[in-house]
Amino acid sequence: MGIKSLFGFGQARDKPVDKAADAGYSFLFGRTTSGKPVNERTAMQTTAVYACVRILAEAVASLPLHVYEYQDDGGKKLVHDHPLYYLLHDEPNPEMTSFVFRETLMSHLLIWGNAYAQIIRDGAGRVLGLYPLLPDKMDVQRDDKGNIYYVYSRNSDENPMFKEYGNIRLKAEDVLHIPGLGFDGLIGYSPIAMAKNAVGMTLACEEYGASFFANGANPGGVLEHPGVLKDPSKVRESWNSVYRGVSNAHKIAVLEEGMKYQQIGIPPEEAQFLETRKFQVNEIARLYRIPPHMVGDLDKSSFSNIEQQSLEFVKYTLDPWVIRWEQSLQRSLLLPGEKGKYFIKLNVDGLLRGDYQSRMNGYAVGRQNGWFSANDIREMENMNPIPDEEGGNLYLINGAMTKLADAGAFAKTDTGQQDAPAQENSGKRGKR
Repeated sequence: MGIKSLFGFGQARDKPVDKAADAGYSFLFGRTTSGKPVNERTAMQTTAVYACVRILAEAVASLPLHVYEYQDDGGKKLVHDHPLYYLLHDEPNPEMTSFVFRETLMSHLLIWGNAYAQIIRDGAGRVLGLYPLLPDKMDVQRDDKGNIYYVYSRNSDENPMFKEYGNIRLKAEDVLHIPGLGFDGLIGYSPIAMAKNAVGMTLACEEYGASFFANGANPGGVLEHPGVLKDPSKVRESWNSVYRGVSNAHKIAVLEEGMKYQQIGIPPEEAQFLETRKFQVNEIARLYRIPPHMVGDLDKSSFSNIEQQSLEFVKYTLDPWVIRWEQSLQRSLLLPGEKGKYFIKLNVDGLLRGDYQSRMNGYAVGRQNGWFSANDIREMENMNPIPDEEGGNLYLINGAMTKLADAGAFAKTDTGQQDAPAQENSGKRGKR
């Protein structure tokens, strides 16, 4: 049995069949070795998963998203009048802002491993709107010619652009699909499904802690009776109704008929409960490659390394997601004739900004060495530009610098030759 058939990942792309792949990874959800069922919704009930998903979803949603045009001189130009600019930067549809739309799709990507949106086009193929589609209702298939198409199972009113219920077939050009990590390049697989045992253990730890405190934050005990009880369950229920629970903690117990209460010591697994919970938080942070200090674990963080960890978060965690978004948006939204002329970019420069002193030192180096103008710096600091006639766009360089090849050119000039004897005599006088 091959690895594809073992995991149900579908057929290879070079062998078109009626069905390419689907949301079959959902079978990976379910009961775990800890005994706790894990799915996309129960996973979000853990604070670690919720925090990681929220951090990444809000980070991607808050980045400036622009459409640029390539220039003949190799530069780029921000294009405000392109139809996609307003949709991506402001409102992809009348019901959502750009932030909410991107946050929603990114949360789908982090939980299900895929993000889908319906593309509404006009007769010329230009994009008029984008509406999110739920990944657990989407099925990706391939027709007898090998072409990809999508089947959406609609049983609720989450999308106002659909008029009918049931299975709705969508052409590939009508779906924005951002896949996560997968094995066939078509379908991403859910991080939660792949790490369901780690998530299940986190859920079990939380339930264990809740049960522990529901019992008054005390371990169990034994009631000893000198005689024979006809109905032990009645005694146990009577005891629990009076003394069990946080609200009944520290009440004075009254024992009759010579009964004694013997408390059972806290077992080692209970004593290590908090350490276990802390480890599970790090497990979830590792799953999403989030620095622990960003989910509240400051044990190994300090003033000197938090800034470096934050920069590494942008470089190693956020950048791959940003590239997935950019390339998927360009592939699906730009018309064939526009792909060599325009590109879409999420700007992460704002997240890489250092503190005020570091930024000013960097600007000073760039200004003195000629690759920053005053207006370049003011733009990065969100300041209005200086008019061109006042020198706002001048590029300056230190006048004392010269090319290495010209370093000895001064000695060959007429002035240099006239001054040479005087310098020689001066040297002789200095030796006397």
